[in-house]
Amino acid sequence: MSTLQLNLLLLSFVFFHILHLATVNGVPIPTQGKGQWQLLQPNIGIVAMHMQLLHNDRVVILDRTDFGFSNISLPNGTCRHDPTERAVKTDCTAHSVEYDIATNTIRPLFVQTDVWCSSGSVDSFGRLVQTGGDSDGERVVRTFHPCPTCNWNELPNRLLVRRWYATNHVLPGGRQIIIGGRAQFNYEFFPKKTSADFSTHFLPFLKDTADKFRGEENNLYPFVFLNVDGNLFIFANNRAILFNYRNNTVIRTYPTISGGDPRCYPSTGSAVLLPLKNLEAESLEAEVLICGGATRAAFFRAGQGTFLTALNTCARMKITDQDPEWVMETMPGGRVMNDMITLPNGDVLIINGASEGSAGFEYAVNPVFAPFLYKPNEPVGNRFEELNPSQIARMYHSTAILVRDGRILVGGSNPHGNYVFKGVMFPTELRFESFSPPYLDAQLSHLRPSIVSPNNQSYSNLTYNQSFKMQISFTDGTVAPDLVSVTMYAPPFNTHSFSMNQRLLELNNGELRHSDNLTFEFDVRIPRSPFLAPPGFYILYAVHQGIPSEGIWIRLIREENEISTQLLN
Repeated sequence: MSTLQLNLLLLSFVFFHILHLATVNGVPIPTQGKGQWQLLQPNIGIVAMHMQLLHNDRVVILDRTDFGFSNISLPNGTCRHDPTERAVKTDCTAHSVEYDIATNTIRPLFVQTDVWCSSGSVDSFGRLVQTGGDSDGERVVRTFHPCPTCNWNELPNRLLVRRWYATNHVLPGGRQIIIGGRAQFNYEFFPKKTSADFSTHFLPFLKDTADKFRGEENNLYPFVFLNVDGNLFIFANNRAILFNYRNNTVIRTYPTISGGDPRCYPSTGSAVLLPLKNLEAESLEAEVLICGGATRAAFFRAGQGTFLTALNTCARMKITDQDPEWVMETMPGGRVMNDMITLPNGDVLIINGASEGSAGFEYAVNPVFAPFLYKPNEPVGNRFEELNPSQIARMYHSTAILVRDGRILVGGSNPHGNYVFKGVMFPTELRFESFSPPYLDAQLSHLRPSIVSPNNQSYSNLTYNQSFKMQISFTDGTVAPDLVSVTMYAPPFNTHSFSMNQRLLELNNGELRHSDNLTFEFDVRIPRSPFLAPPGFYILYAVHQGIPSEGIWIRLIREENEISTQLLN
């Protein structure tokens, strides 16, 4: 080889590696890949229509009880008997399971009443409170304690009215509010504490946003977020309000989303509250992102066999601005029935869904296999990246959740009225898989921090405005101290493309101090108010150059003598 050829080869090598380097504030880091899929279970027995991660690192999954036998039997000869059931009167199969992340195993659970299209959230004690459904389940509250042998506890008639396609949100005082549902233009609370709680509260906004065009509705499973002032941002159809639930008052009405297209069920898009930052500032900002959905009449046209192209737009708005306006952005492609997951580093993963049609049984075609990554801190026009595709269609009744190690668990897809495995374009889907986002690429392991303290052997109880010391370690010396942050994530209840109670906060942390060679210590402060983070269990992450650690569980608790329960609830 000549000297010239050798030099050209070396230059090519250098340019190749330059092209594969990115920078964060001038610090070069390897370009991340496109993510990786892994099949975890070929058959979990049920359709993952609803999912919730609990603080024992187990995931509770539910389908519905009224569409036939599942693929997993209940233990010890247990059967569900219901003479009013439309599908089967005696059913010895499970319609809820618990997935153990550590062992990759499934435990069948017994649920008696129908949880189809229900809602839920985790209370401040870590107990899953699951509400409503169809038929005999429409006014039932179900609770599930995270323990190795626990099962569902069902409380009939604890809801005042039928809650089907409703949305739940945890409030600063620890209770949850249950908003809407089919033909329910009202809300209620659980648990009920005062005499006023035993009446529903009319919310005209829900009635005003119900499309009457051939029964499309487009205001079911409304997008609800707790704002930084303690009021609720409620989005239904194509518009939103800021709502004071304590005195049933609309504080402000936001502009209609640009274009006027609906984003809620059945024109199902999804939404997230973007990460809350600068938590010690006097004035805090909150920003909402809504992506995907279907054009008006898509649901009706799908019923006629015509599948309209899904929306390819996202709308972003600072809901705390004096004069807020929606800023529109364009995704790499159209998407309906997409899920949106906030990642530990503040990026948003858009996953699942189809490119044509609407939510509903056999109402969509052309699945979108590739997730989109949205980077909210990048300039407009550079925020989206298409990632590696799955091989499994995730259509109607699909779910996705973030777990402590940073992966996304993905399950479900049942576009049919019953279990249907043959003779259809999109069979009932029982496979369960995980997606590892680009930050889990092995080439980035040297940048990934590990949390040394607090440890994850037992969760830490922390109070509002508390400061605590945190230790992180690295495998080598490639550390950029100014690019270390700490985030706190509230795991949501996911169903029908919306993650209820999902919330990520970037905590205030002090300067890093060397503890020993590759270990650093610094101070971290918990948010000052339950308006910012309601009490309960969160996952704490250390993030370095956009690469998150494995998370640890913490529990945020209130000191009752410092907080007015009446005000907060």
